[in-house]
Amino acid sequence: MDFILPVIPETITVHLGAPNTNARNVTVTFPDYIKNVASSEIYPTWPESAIRANIYAQISFALNRIYTEYYRSAGYDFDITNNTAFDQAFVYEREIFENISRIVDEIFNSYIRREGAIEPLYALYCNGTTTTCNGLSQWGSVSLANEGNGAFDILQNYYGDTIELVTNAPIEGIRPSVPGGFLRLGSIGNEVRFLQVRLNRISANYPAIPKIQPVDGIFGPETEDAVRAFQRIFNLDVDGVVGPATWYKVQFIFNAVKRLNELESEGITLDDVSNQFPRTLEPGSSGIGVTTVQYYLRVIATFNPLIPDVELTGYYGDETTEAVSAFQSVYGIPVTGIVDEETWDSMFDVYYGLVSSLTENEVGVVGIPFPGRYLRLGSAGDDVTALQTYINAASQLYGQIPEIPVTGVFDENTRDAMYAVQALFDLPISGVVGPVAWNILSEIYSDVISGETYDEGQYPGSAAFENGTESEAI
Repeated sequence: MDFILPVIPETITVHLGAPNTNARNVTVTFPDYIKNVASSEIYPTWPESAIRANIYAQISFALNRIYTEYYRSAGYDFDITNNTAFDQAFVYEREIFENISRIVDEIFNSYIRREGAIEPLYALYCNGTTTTCNGLSQWGSVSLANEGNGAFDILQNYYGDTIELVTNAPIEGIRPSVPGGFLRLGSIGNEVRFLQVRLNRISANYPAIPKIQPVDGIFGPETEDAVRAFQRIFNLDVDGVVGPATWYKVQFIFNAVKRLNELESEGITLDDVSNQFPRTLEPGSSGIGVTTVQYYLRVIATFNPLIPDVELTGYYGDETTEAVSAFQSVYGIPVTGIVDEETWDSMFDVYYGLVSSLTENEVGVVGIPFPGRYLRLGSAGDDVTALQTYINAASQLYGQIPEIPVTGVFDENTRDAMYAVQALFDLPISGVVGPVAWNILSEIYSDVISGETYDEGQYPGSAAFENGTESEAI
């Protein structure tokens, strides 16, 4: 699922019973679902403005369930139930009223939301006679319509002046939000940012979860610490890795603390879901994202002869398209030649699996491949030691790069040195070390080591004897 703006799902899966009952699931088109709900809950003889107001509420309620993954995040395999104690009335294969069908066809891709929020409103409603609530009264809407109120006026009467109608929302197939692969140290992308935003909000209610700063879409040590704390609190396996169980639990708790499934919710803002990383890379794309893909492919190609080698050009041309297509074919992904989220995640997982399994003898003495985790201020370990060693090798060739202490801790000296590296090689100046910056420094290190090391009988600057005299070897 794309967590930018809600979409109208092509289909919705309904559980024909209360959530915990062993009942049948049925999948129907979203318009047919709304037609069924409206025909089951309201009367076709009502004034049209009342019918429209009720249908807007029914649409918004259902979309709220889908967008927040209310049931999916709790482990269920459906989107909504037909039990009115929890959701909306739905009578499978019932007769649909003609005028209700016409109205739904006109407005099924419209929904209510609060100003400043993006999620569909949890449009609570009740019949207003046998049951009352803080939301829309169905029979009360009839009275307001008879007084001459339009559909939006009726909605504002019950939900307040801060609502707005979103119209002509796009219609798409919906897939679960859970990433195709696991998120772990070194993962990068919009899904990591999504996770960081939610963990930070959850931490306001559960202070034992440390804040992640900055929220940058990079799964570093701070994110791993927060994930471990979350897993510990909610009785999950504490491994610092985000698989389906942890992902959906984060979503479930985030919904709860934000009260997204209540009429007066905190709301999701655009900043909560904004994407910092391109959704796809395709022929004609350029930049550091393309270079990263090329780097992963190049390493994978050294282990898998079915993947053609590529140059690190930063431009997505025919060579890259061919390599991406080959990767997709080999690893069971639809062959499009385009790097979407599924391809990116799979490529990283394959790359990380390869480099993490390399032995010291396989790596050799020259620069090792990117270790799979992005390094930044606060990172520590052997990867940082290697990075600092590479930086110092580069400082021998480039005066702009300072020499730094090799401590194994990514401190301010290391960050400032990376600023210099990134400025020198025209990379985004972030102080964060990803595959491209690592590869540049690793190659420089390899060049330096290759120039300084020698086998027996090889002596740089060694003496050569000509006619009994000693001269400097060339």
